[in-house]
Amino acid sequence: MAHQDVESDSEVTVTVPPPQDESTEKAPVVSPFHPSQYPDGGFKAWLVTAGAFFCVFCSFGWINCIGIFQDYYQLHQLRDYSSSTISWIASLQLFIMFVGGPIIGRFYDNYGPRYIILAGTFFHVFGLMMVSLCEEYYQILLAQGVCSAIGCSCLFSPATNCVITWFHKRRAFAIGIVAGGSSLGGVIFPIMLNHLIREVGFGWAMRIAAFLILGMLIFGNLTLTSRLPPSPKELTLWQYFAPLKERTYLLTTVGSFLFYLGMFLPVNYIQYQATTYGMSESLAEYLIPILNAASLFGRILPGWIGDKVGKYNTQIVTCLFSGVIVLALWIPAKSTAPLIVFAALYGFGSGAFVSLLPAMIAHISDVREIGLRVGMEFAVMSVAALVSNPIGGALIDHDHGSFRGLQIFCGVVLLAGSFGFIMARLSLDRKVLAMH
Repeated sequence: MAHQDVESDSEVTVTVPPPQDESTEKAPVVSPFHPSQYPDGGFKAWLVTAGAFFCVFCSFGWINCIGIFQDYYQLHQLRDYSSSTISWIASLQLFIMFVGGPIIGRFYDNYGPRYIILAGTFFHVFGLMMVSLCEEYYQILLAQGVCSAIGCSCLFSPATNCVITWFHKRRAFAIGIVAGGSSLGGVIFPIMLNHLIREVGFGWAMRIAAFLILGMLIFGNLTLTSRLPPSPKELTLWQYFAPLKERTYLLTTVGSFLFYLGMFLPVNYIQYQATTYGMSESLAEYLIPILNAASLFGRILPGWIGDKVGKYNTQIVTCLFSGVIVLALWIPAKSTAPLIVFAALYGFGSGAFVSLLPAMIAHISDVREIGLRVGMEFAVMSVAALVSNPIGGALIDHDHGSFRGLQIFCGVVLLAGSFGFIMARLSLDRKVLAMH
């Protein structure tokens, strides 16, 4: 080290360090939570996105094909049960998938995604294997409505949360790609299952689907990771509800609840409606894949637009479009062509909701609490998911097989949800052209 020697009367040499050069001082450490630290791309970020895509494909993508089970059970194992009773299977599946969001989200914030994804893989695959052996209503309800749904919940939430930690400026676009997995699953699974059921029977169709899901989830387990380290901390029950004290978060939650109350009604009933109106089963079974294929573009394109003009702004437009298309097209649609057109348009409009919502929550949240806050949002939505399809089935039974009451209810709650998002957006900034 450089030094200067100063001789005293006692001839003692003293080493005096020179003044430190300011240029040698250490640069300030930037927090990993700072926007500049998000990769917004690169091999690792896109690999995580791919793993999340597979997890969502196997969880939400599977949920998106629930319509074929409503139709199949109605005509086979559960033909002695009403539409409303059968619809509880799908509703319970949706409810359990989302209601565990706050607990899974807090576990994710504290310990990361690894063990959650592993548990989700086991429960989802095991549940589907058990469905292949079921004959009674209660057995199907437990295996498909509970066990498989727990697995889907453990897969979906961490997949979305992990991607949020890798992207900032391109967050909505990246989540849109991940959410596209649910659309692609909703295209592939119905076609695959309908063909397999005819070729090898219901039992083996479910087993083959379970093995396919297991293979894809192995990839998800190996690639899905969070960029940010876990931040363990104790949480009281009251703190789960703390985000609801924020006006924007509360209004967003209300809008999500109302929109979700109607979102899955077309998915669950359109195939059953088509066969009731005389469409051949071989053609009707493609309505859900058409809807989900269109929603693939509805997941990705609005996500890209949302990064440019604002997540809330884009969500409002697509949700309003979904509500209008239900009232304007689904109600009068009673033949093949209008039903196909409706399936495609509704799939595109409603598809944006799933991809934009986590990005909206991240926009108004501390990313260190993203697991809890997104989970709480989905938990509230789970109540809507639980009652939505039974309400639809009850409306059909009340109208003696007519779908008009269900369709009106669906359109009204979709528009009401859109209004909730408008109010949330105005609570952020009353300027119409502001980017939010």
